[in-house]
Amino acid sequence: MRSLFNAWSWLFLILILGFFEIYAQTQTGSTFLFRIYNLQSISVAASQILLLALGLTLVIVAGHIDLSIAFSTGFAAVIMAMIIRAAGPDAGWLIVLLAMGAGILAAAMVGLVNGWLVALLNVPSFIGTLGTYGIARGVALIAAGGATVSIRNDHARAFGNGTILGLPIPLVTAAILALACHYLLKHTRFGVHTYALGANRASVERAGVDVKKHLILLFLLSAITAGIGGLIYTSRFSAGAANAGEPILLYAVAAVFIGGASLTGGQGTITGTVIGAFIIAVIQFGLVFCGLPPYWQFVAVGLVIIVAVLVDQSKDRIVGGRS
Repeated sequence: MRSLFNAWSWLFLILILGFFEIYAQTQTGSTFLFRIYNLQSISVAASQILLLALGLTLVIVAGHIDLSIAFSTGFAAVIMAMIIRAAGPDAGWLIVLLAMGAGILAAAMVGLVNGWLVALLNVPSFIGTLGTYGIARGVALIAAGGATVSIRNDHARAFGNGTILGLPIPLVTAAILALACHYLLKHTRFGVHTYALGANRASVERAGVDVKKHLILLFLLSAITAGIGGLIYTSRFSAGAANAGEPILLYAVAAVFIGGASLTGGQGTITGTVIGAFIIAVIQFGLVFCGLPPYWQFVAVGLVIIVAVLVDQSKDRIVGGRS
């Protein structure tokens, strides 16, 4: 029974892929799953969700939440765009890389503030990161003058829209970060402490772990991965927007819980989050493929979140009752 619950996200992904493939074959006489354009579109959408969800997974496993990732993304996007725009359309790779570094640094500042609030001032993470959500949004809007910061730079555009060995660079970036976060969570002492912190904080403190430092690092990592998402956004669309990550926040949170994370902490994997991100991306593209208006995506993802929570509660009740 435990194995069935743990594999439900894989089964759900196979189910929706099968549904959209059958729809395509019967209604259009074409294929949904075996078209390169469809696969690329789904993978790029999933990578954008993943860049916000990877660091968030670490935070949720530790029993906390980070709502500020949406505007860590927007803050990084705006800072990168402003620097490139100030340098002019002929700015070379060095300027672009410096702009990216500045964007990540801006996002990291949000993460440090989150860590300081939660770890040192004992502010509940929901409230603390909700506050920094508003602050980061306001600062990004002020910096951008309340408008989108457009840029013209071939190097930045290549980073957001180019390919490596035929794979979109956003997907390659997300895959590298996913592997790094998977290793960190599954094969290091840092990961062991993260799981233990979500399961029983008191025992971690008794073991001599510096919980405050650990929490600060978790929120820092969450902000940095979200900030990288902002860099990808600016590069893909040749513009930095303060609200770049706002539409993706729901999807990022959903991906983590669909992937098996628990509301109470102590559970969750990077592999599960990757599957969750692809489930959402398939739903997004599949509904558009079926000709439904885009806003139905929010309804579908909301329903999937509810199902994920019900599965989590059922797993705890059934497996816990048998133990």
